[in-house]
Amino acid sequence: MSTQGGSVLERLRGLVREVAKFGAVGGLGVLVNLGVFNLIRHTTDLQVVRASVIATVVAITTNYLGFRYFAYRDRAQSGRTREMALFAAFSGVGLVIENGVLYTATYGFGWDGPLASNVFKFIGIGIATVFRFWSYRTWVFKALPPAATPAAAEPAQGPPPRPERRSEPRPEPEPATK
Repeated sequence: MSTQGGSVLERLRGLVREVAKFGAVGGLGVLVNLGVFNLIRHTTDLQVVRASVIATVVAITTNYLGFRYFAYRDRAQSGRTREMALFAAFSGVGLVIENGVLYTATYGFGWDGPLASNVFKFIGIGIATVFRFWSYRTWVFKALPPAATPAAAEPAQGPPPRPERRSEPRPEPEPATK
């Protein structure tokens, strides 16, 4: 049972490795995000969502470095400006998702205590992570095309190819003169 990119099992193993690397970088990002968020909340008078946005931006910066140089280091590295612009754009959407959850909990339902803020921040991070995983792997850190294997480089065994048909008729041979 084989597909274009290898067997289903090989592709599944590759996806598991990718999710594990993404999770390692993302886990560090969550720690940075929650740490900066709580530091700002406890040392300043900033409103909860503003503190969260600052923390998210710090985590996004940390995550870019981790994704580029660890999780997706084997991916295409051309067009760094395009890659960074896409990363910033998709991270911005993730920031809105993440902080939208916190905003709704804080200002929509009035859940503004330290525990509630951390719980809803964490929930927002989780929802945004699903979007980020999909967008980063699909648009930002594109996979390189698979390298040609020796078997793929060899010509296929089978009947020789048929000659192409001409679109115009062949000229008639001239009659032989004696």
